[in-house]
Amino acid sequence: MRHETTIPQKIYKVIIYVSCILLAILSIIPFYIMIVNATRGTYEIQSNAISLIPSKFLSSNYKVFEGKSFNPFVGFYNSFIISTGATVLSVYFSSLTAYALVAYNWKLRQAFFTFIMAVMMVPGQLLSVGFYQFMYRIGWTNSYLPLILPAIAAPMTVFFMRQYLIGTLSLDIVNSGRIDGAGEFHIFNRIILPIMKPAIATQAIFAFVASWNNYFMPSILLTNKSKYTMPIMISQLKGDIYKTEYGAVYLGLTLTVLPLFLVYFALSKYIIAGVALGGVKE
Repeated sequence: MRHETTIPQKIYKVIIYVSCILLAILSIIPFYIMIVNATRGTYEIQSNAISLIPSKFLSSNYKVFEGKSFNPFVGFYNSFIISTGATVLSVYFSSLTAYALVAYNWKLRQAFFTFIMAVMMVPGQLLSVGFYQFMYRIGWTNSYLPLILPAIAAPMTVFFMRQYLIGTLSLDIVNSGRIDGAGEFHIFNRIILPIMKPAIATQAIFAFVASWNNYFMPSILLTNKSKYTMPIMISQLKGDIYKTEYGAVYLGLTLTVLPLFLVYFALSKYIIAGVALGGVKE
């Protein structure tokens, strides 16, 4: 009987491993094709869009950047400043808000959380015209500030952090810190933030990727070429239907994606723990 029960279990494990490997391959193939297309010429891409073999036009595709005033170093710098600033503000202040919703018992706590959930339903594009007019009046166009400071208010991140704290935070730890004479910000920065490390890493990945790939608001607020982000520069590589250098476009997309891979691989070990514990419900 023991032999009969172990065989189906082994088959079941093999099926799971094979399925995971196939899914991983399907996930990697689009990125691999993008990298391969970055080495191919426009004619090759148009005549045969899919190829798994790299070509020899990488240097010529890079030379197209000069004619298009595409400077990847400037784009990397601008995108890095905006994405890093927005990620830090989003994660820290969302964690602080979630801590206030969990650790403190105040009268309008539930109403405040309901308001945050309601804000999640409002599309950002709906407020873009009024936001641009406000930034124009205070002289913040062509500035990084309107792309960084609004990240302080991140309803989705607050919701995730709150759910994580509900499942992991013990108020006895907070009370122990208060008894020892620690201030509220000291307790949050030295005790609560280390506890929230998995959730912080998870949301940092999502916030960084969202800010790095953001095209809509930077394209509205930034008109100075020296402040263009990578998505804006990529959009300028595309000419009309007869002049588009698709190899250069794919090379630009590849350069844009590389920092996202680095951030993901640096923080990916926290994703499973953060999602599993942060998904605990009341």
